[in-house]
Amino acid sequence: MAKKKPFALRLSEPVMQAMQRWADDDLRSLNAQIEWVLREALKGRGRLKPGPGESVEDGQDEDDSNP
Repeated sequence: MAKKKPFALRLSEPVMQAMQRWADDDLRSLNAQIEWVLREALKGRGRLKPGPGESVEDGQDEDDSNP
């Protein structure tokens, strides 16, 4: 697993509240939700290679794909 680097992030209150609600809905911490959103955006723009077990086309796990 890659080492994680601490980083301070300033967000507007509405964005922070929306991210917290989304994190709660997905049973994730706020930090994990922000990292997931950033990772998905980067993969979607071709700026981050998919991790092991993920397809290049959509960034979803190969196990989750429909036959």
